[in-house]
Amino acid sequence: MSKPVLKVISQGCAANFGEGEKIARLLQDKYNVSFGLFDKEGSVNGQGEHVDAYVLNVCTVKGNASAIKLLKQAREQSPEAAIYVTGCAPKDLKLEVARIDPGVVFTSLTELSTGTAPMNVSSASDKPSVLREAPLVGIVNIEEGCLDACAYCSTRLVKGRLHSFPAIAIVEQIKQFVSDGCREIQLTGQDCGCYGFDLGSNLAELVQKILVDVPGDYRIRLGMGNPRHILQYKEALFECFQDDRVYKFIHLPVQSGSEHILQAMNRKHTAQDYIDLAAEFNKRFPLFTLSTDLIVGFPGESDQDFVDTLRILQETRPTVCNITRFVSRPGTPASRMDSVVPDDVKHKRSAELAAAFQQIAAENNARWIGQTERVTIEKEGYRKGTLIARNDAYRPVAIVTDTLPSSATSSSAASARLAAGTRLTVNITGAEPFALIGTPV
Repeated sequence: MSKPVLKVISQGCAANFGEGEKIARLLQDKYNVSFGLFDKEGSVNGQGEHVDAYVLNVCTVKGNASAIKLLKQAREQSPEAAIYVTGCAPKDLKLEVARIDPGVVFTSLTELSTGTAPMNVSSASDKPSVLREAPLVGIVNIEEGCLDACAYCSTRLVKGRLHSFPAIAIVEQIKQFVSDGCREIQLTGQDCGCYGFDLGSNLAELVQKILVDVPGDYRIRLGMGNPRHILQYKEALFECFQDDRVYKFIHLPVQSGSEHILQAMNRKHTAQDYIDLAAEFNKRFPLFTLSTDLIVGFPGESDQDFVDTLRILQETRPTVCNITRFVSRPGTPASRMDSVVPDDVKHKRSAELAAAFQQIAAENNARWIGQTERVTIEKEGYRKGTLIARNDAYRPVAIVTDTLPSSATSSSAASARLAAGTRLTVNITGAEPFALIGTPV
């Protein structure tokens, strides 16, 4: 008798996708499990495909709309399928889902791991060598929860306080991923910056242990870390970046350039903390990729507060920046704040920030033109006849397939997919705001 078909669909950050992959591996003994993604027509992995159950691993950081849309798509696609919801699912989402579809069942990775989930689980065996959304990328959740209480954040209401996973278990998982052919290891969590603080350790010590204990041809990408935590061990972290196996990439979310707004957000770091860290990374590692996050329209944000945020963007010049308009999340302190910024002001400010950022990103990427880079092919590009690779600073490099060596690929899409993981040396011949253009040497 064939096993029932189950689709796992994840949204949001790398930490959520990492948990989605763990869920898939925990369920693979009882289900025929694969990963899903709805296309523009609302179909998942092929029109008319039979699905017996969905696990929707949702993200609600920017509100419930995307989670609700995903639920409706799953129900429309497979009216009789069982639907389980997990991920960042706060109380208000559960109440909204109950009104829309009372048959939906909420569960968690913890319940699945312990066998207490309200679905058919025969084993709590997580098998890293199978079931990854990207076969050559190993997502490793190193912690969950955080040590902060940001006024706008609902994720902490779901994930709770920091819980770091033991370094020995993390190293073992990475060994299995690398032996299975992974070229990229993503260390992820709600806040990697405070990893190990509950164990008497830190992120730099973990990375050094990985580099020593796990040989192989792979790259490590560090997940998001709040500036105030990284400041405590920055010198040790700088040393980690000296190793060629660590991408020259850091994600330091500042959220605002206004000291007044940072205090209202309860961020616990200053704008100057972020500026100093960004300057040190850029000084020590030329062409380093700095990533940050900015929120516009937080309650009480004045014109001057916004000017301060625009100024910090222009001063630190990140190459990656996630710009978000503030969304009030029930149960958070920010949801009870007065001085709400009108939506039209939020849109105007976010558009101004986005325009300034795109110019900065284009100028940053233009600095790469003329460089010779070692890159790893990652996937097919969005533009027909292109592949996307990553250089050592985790910058995406677009390569036209016609310029690739015949041993790496051919003109067919099937062969192009087989080229993933190939190492190439390329000349950077062009640059756009969100990608470099490379030609194989």
